[in-house]
Amino acid sequence: MRDVTTLADATPVAGSTLMAALETHIRKATDALLSYQQPDGHWVFELEADATIPSEYVLLVHHLGETPDLEVERKIGVYLRRIQGEHGGWPLFQDGDFDISASVKAYFALKMIGDDPEAPHMRRAREAILAHGGGSKVNVFTRIQLALYGVVPWNAVPVMPPEVIFLPRWAPFTIWKVSYWARTTIVPLLVLQTLKPKARNPRGVTIDELFLEPPATVGPPSKAPHQSWWWFLLFRGIDGVLRAIDPLMPRGPRRRAIEAALAFVRERLNGEDGLGAIYPPMANSVMMFDVLGFPPDYPERAVARRSIEKLLVVGDEEAYCQPCVSPVWDTALTCHALLEAGGEEAVEKARKGLDWLKPLQVLDLEGDWAHARPGVRPGGWAFQYANAHYPDLDDTAVVVLAMDRARGAAGDGRYDVPIDRGREWVLGLQSKNGGWAAFDADNTYTYLNNIPFSDHGALLDPPTEDVAARCVSMLAQLGETPETSPAMARGVAYLRETQLPDGSWYGRWGLNYIYGTWSVLCGLNAAGLGRDDPAVSKAADWLIRIQNVDGGWGEDGTSYKLDYKGYEPAPSTASQTAWALLALMAAGEVDHPAVERGVAYLARTQNQEGLWDEERYTATGFPRVFYLRYHGYRKFFPLWAMARYRNLKRSNDRRVAFGM
Repeated sequence: MRDVTTLADATPVAGSTLMAALETHIRKATDALLSYQQPDGHWVFELEADATIPSEYVLLVHHLGETPDLEVERKIGVYLRRIQGEHGGWPLFQDGDFDISASVKAYFALKMIGDDPEAPHMRRAREAILAHGGGSKVNVFTRIQLALYGVVPWNAVPVMPPEVIFLPRWAPFTIWKVSYWARTTIVPLLVLQTLKPKARNPRGVTIDELFLEPPATVGPPSKAPHQSWWWFLLFRGIDGVLRAIDPLMPRGPRRRAIEAALAFVRERLNGEDGLGAIYPPMANSVMMFDVLGFPPDYPERAVARRSIEKLLVVGDEEAYCQPCVSPVWDTALTCHALLEAGGEEAVEKARKGLDWLKPLQVLDLEGDWAHARPGVRPGGWAFQYANAHYPDLDDTAVVVLAMDRARGAAGDGRYDVPIDRGREWVLGLQSKNGGWAAFDADNTYTYLNNIPFSDHGALLDPPTEDVAARCVSMLAQLGETPETSPAMARGVAYLRETQLPDGSWYGRWGLNYIYGTWSVLCGLNAAGLGRDDPAVSKAADWLIRIQNVDGGWGEDGTSYKLDYKGYEPAPSTASQTAWALLALMAAGEVDHPAVERGVAYLARTQNQEGLWDEERYTATGFPRVFYLRYHGYRKFFPLWAMARYRNLKRSNDRRVAFGM
């Protein structure tokens, strides 16, 4: 699927014909997008990951010994069988390579659901798993899942004593030096790893057949490819020491550590939106309450359990569990697309969406980010319906950008205060190197990715090009310039420093260099850099060079490989094509034939509903570990790109006037 031809100088379509039909395409897409608006004004679309989350959901139900909903289990089984790869296992994204951890979890879940191990799909999966080294090759989080079921011993899991919760910020390792998603996942795990509960597993399902050795003999995990041998051996030695002294820890401090972990979770439980508002800590919190003896009807355990049910997507034939929900992100980006599309109804509905977003701004709670930036006033938006301890810079910048655009069109002051507070918070969270991260500032303790627990390499939240570009876009649209704003100057300098030799930028939260390059070109354009700037022209040339022969653009998760040597072609997608088009227009290339070909691709692939079909994954949870398919991306990004093309072609000024 990756041997896609690229052709930068393919024959363009007839421009006049395209322009004549464009209004119909835009109107059809706008109407379809408006039909998804919720009665209160917001939009929320499905957020799909890989086989791991629905598999973990099945295993959680049986860990707790609950009576499963057999129909939901049946539908999850249908879903898992459908996404099984041709290689016999399960990939991390559509058409991706075999992944051992996802495959073991999916096999375990299907066997738990009742699939016969000798059924053809189960036999293929088992053979693929064994061919890749068997169950002992899974990552740390999967090892924890297997240890909870008694499949492998706890010796196969790195030690994490609960007393680490007391370590101060200056310590080499502390929960305040890791990312929010790691922190909220680890803290309830401290209790689980200390008390070592065993899943109830009423059906008595085992998966010993997935191992080349007796599962009880599985030892600690091996060094991950991203880890340094020196650091790994040092931390492995520390792990050995902790393992030896763990049984000798005094009961009093241990009890207080467990109580501190419980208090941490309780403070951040977040109602029915869940701890961290993401599946892993939500599930861990339920298991933590369970092992501590809180019954199912105990209020905090019950609300934590309900938060997980709200992640289920149950259709007529299939079901799966989302890793989280994305209403703020979906609503803000949809508003951008509708404001670009224009028209009285679209603008009115966009303003209704922004009005829905307004009260979700976190103004009265200093979240975990305040440990790195004490004294900064809150003012951000979270990704989910509620996640007050963990607002993020990307959502905040995108919301402020949309509100500012709507404010300029309407001329009223309803968004003045939210914009000012959002701007203040974003400025306060800038990292020392001039960039911005997603949730924290200066979370750059890279040595921690070498601890045995971090074989996934996603323990930290350092500044990234895409988030930094969004913050630069926001500041520029609000009137700041590199000449008048030190923060802006440092942000632009960071973006210049991170450009790769081929002209592209890395994309942390979207796939991948197309996403990063779109983000940065929007920011540089907003900051006043045009096509005559070497960084801009080099990036535009790169995008033109990698265009597929069908007029679209595409890239997949293999681009995150550690030995990345340059762009590798992948099938075109609607969302990635839209990003490339928006990037090229931000670079001043609206009249380039590549842009016309890209718009023609979107027009040609629009479906009967007025939207686009997109099965491929175009977003990222954690590079090389966890990928995302936003079902909304195919709905609003192509509309946004086509509407911008129309607007610029009609205008006497070819410069994009907005930060996104």
